[in-house]
Amino acid sequence: MDEKSTAPAVPAEQEIIISREFAAPLQFVYKAWTVQELMARWWGPKDFTNPICELDVRPSGEIRIDMKAPDGTVYPMAGIFHEIIEPETLIFTSTAFQDERGKWQLEVFNTVDFEEKEGKTLVNVQARIIEKSPATEASVAGMEQGWNESFDKLQELLKDTAAFADRLDCF
Repeated sequence: MDEKSTAPAVPAEQEIIISREFAAPLQFVYKAWTVQELMARWWGPKDFTNPICELDVRPSGEIRIDMKAPDGTVYPMAGIFHEIIEPETLIFTSTAFQDERGKWQLEVFNTVDFEEKEGKTLVNVQARIIEKSPATEASVAGMEQGWNESFDKLQELLKDTAAFADRLDCF
């Protein structure tokens, strides 16, 4: 199903591109991105958990993930889906780091493409920084590492076929 909403104009000020091949079928990898119970198990850097993970995967649907660091600090993240082309592409904006007035200090426009090749799935993430503040510089600098650590966790989840059994129409 191809669905679109109005996506913001995205300047190419700063961009992070991450690609990873997963030894899992496209349908599993796509579901890991679109089923909140699955995404909660892998999203975020190593040793982070997600006590709240809410996804409304449709154009203009909202994202809310509270990432909890090992020290107990909770980092809320929000976002909006702009375009869903199942199971090929997800386009969404994510925001993080609210200031004392509730204004988000970091905004990222994300395009995630999925491609199946011989039973494996290639995932390409393009993350364009739309807005950042001096307070978010360290997080932006660590974004590539954070994505790679998330992908390490996703690879481990994808080894657990049972996690997908009740979430896929094909079983």
